[in-house]
Amino acid sequence: MDLADNPALEDYSLRYAPSAFRSWSPWMIFLSCLAGLSAMAGYALDAAFVNAFGFGNALLGFAVATAVTFPLTLTAAFAIARKHIDIDLLTRGAGFGYLGSTLTSLVYATYTLIFLAYEGAIMAQALTALTHLELHVSYAVVALVMIPLTVYGMSFTAKFQAWTWPLWVALIGVALGSAATAPHSAHTMVHPHIPAATATGVTVLAVFTIAAAQLSLAAQVGEQGDYLRLMPDSRPGRAGRWRLAVILGGPGLTLFAVVIFFASTLLVGYAETQTTPDRAAEPVELFTVVYQRLTGNHTAALVLAGLLVLLSQIKINIMNTYSGSLSWSNFFSRLLHRHPGRAAWVFLQVGLALVLMELDVYHHIVTVLAWYANIGIAWIAALAADLLINKRLLKLSPAHIEFRRAHLYNVNPVGFGSMVIAATAAIVAYYGAFGATAEALSPFIALVLALVLPPVIAAVTRGRWYIARTSELPDGEEELPCTVCAGSYDAADMATCPYHGGTICSLCCSTEGSCRDRCKPSAWRPGGGPVPLGMPTTPARTMSAPVGAATEEVG
Repeated sequence: MDLADNPALEDYSLRYAPSAFRSWSPWMIFLSCLAGLSAMAGYALDAAFVNAFGFGNALLGFAVATAVTFPLTLTAAFAIARKHIDIDLLTRGAGFGYLGSTLTSLVYATYTLIFLAYEGAIMAQALTALTHLELHVSYAVVALVMIPLTVYGMSFTAKFQAWTWPLWVALIGVALGSAATAPHSAHTMVHPHIPAATATGVTVLAVFTIAAAQLSLAAQVGEQGDYLRLMPDSRPGRAGRWRLAVILGGPGLTLFAVVIFFASTLLVGYAETQTTPDRAAEPVELFTVVYQRLTGNHTAALVLAGLLVLLSQIKINIMNTYSGSLSWSNFFSRLLHRHPGRAAWVFLQVGLALVLMELDVYHHIVTVLAWYANIGIAWIAALAADLLINKRLLKLSPAHIEFRRAHLYNVNPVGFGSMVIAATAAIVAYYGAFGATAEALSPFIALVLALVLPPVIAAVTRGRWYIARTSELPDGEEELPCTVCAGSYDAADMATCPYHGGTICSLCCSTEGSCRDRCKPSAWRPGGGPVPLGMPTTPARTMSAPVGAATEEVG
């Protein structure tokens, strides 16, 4: 069987996820989404920010970032959960167009790759501490182990994440208890051992500099969305539980990040009284010091610390590898018109992560995230602006979220143009063109521009770049056959195809390279009507909604 035809491997990576596949409960989806909480990157990054700027500045910076990213990602999370499409497909219909969203697929793939490499480096540190393997060998081991753990997608992930949470909670709880009961724990938490030059009190610039770097984490909604798209439909009487699972499993991770901040500063504050600040920022050393206070034995403490770090990193890197394989699938299917299967891109994701680990991404992560935040926040803000402002508030774009190539223009200037302009301006500012303050706060420049430009561009273009054509599909049919692959898929995944003379699924449509968009009079600009060749003549329903149609809830 071809990899792309195996649902256990594929997880509907380029398609609408049908109800028959979405067999997991909201609780199981929520537990899978929580994998981000286990990331040891939070402990290392929190320590870096506290040591550089002080506790007060870091706390306020995290709070500002949370206040910005939570509402931005809330609408996207609900749209993903209700429409059962991942963030790549959502971006297509939220102002970017079919090929325009290729850029955001690359941005998203890069995000998952950065954190896979960073978290992998932390995992390798733990493996080296336990086995005394040379660090570069450990890099290879932790990269290779992710392949079998993510090839089977959600069918394995849901079980693994659910089964390992009790052990993880117990290990982290014991560590927090050990640090919290240490003498003067509150003092060392708020007043860590930082250079005197950084202990200057709370300043607006320091707070927003930290918040600016944290804005890169807005792209995390993509990884949450890769699981939220598999949510079952909300059932009467349980809508509240369903919404709570979406909120906590999606944008709620930014709220949990503040909790992690307090936990990490508590742990690092104690560890810095027992070792150097640089060593205390390394998770395996951090938890070894904390557990040693409890056990009184270095070897036992190291084993506990190694177990916690390895378990944590496996949990989060399953998410990073899985989401990376989805984003690479979307990216290359549009460029190459080929889809060898999601599992094939797991190897690319792991291989690239190994390269980044060898290039020492661990010691450059703050710089990498500060640069990446300019692009990541431009994407998410433009997406949120279209979903919330254009679709719901001002009705400047179709209420329907269209993701099928057959119905979309290749590039929509509303989202794509807004993101490119916002990210470019922010990166220019990041390199000092507008002064030191603008350099430090460049992601906020991207944020403001990406929120303002989509409604402006949508108003100027009158929403004409969203829907290139519509399909008339037989009424009353829940599933339709694909003329190309002979499979049957939900009607929401289908379109009419004049090139093949029948209906076609979204995946076959994406990988068709010879049709040259015959179904659309122009894939690049509005004009004309859909080509009728091959349209069914039976009673039909229109599968795309024009601008001004009844508003469909997207958030």
